[in-house]
Amino acid sequence: MPNPHPPTESLSAAALLHGGHVMTASRTDMLRAMLPHTMDCLKARQANLIGDDLIEDYVALDWLEWAGGGLRLTEVGRNVCNGMTRRSG
Repeated sequence: MPNPHPPTESLSAAALLHGGHVMTASRTDMLRAMLPHTMDCLKARQANLIGDDLIEDYVALDWLEWAGGGLRLTEVGRNVCNGMTRRSG
């Protein structure tokens, strides 16, 4: 049976995440750019405005995690946010 996952050596512009999920660099850049909006939605308790596809990708990247039925920023996610703040400030 052929391997359903692409070989990792062909993923130069993508990241192989847990479970064989592939994330392109441009998708990761878009998620990074959307992170402040995502955090605003979470603070306002409006996670429904984020979108299921974004939430799945944030969880796959380990930037967000499910905790007690809600979403919260992980340590990795905090580091990404802090890195963005340092670059813009």
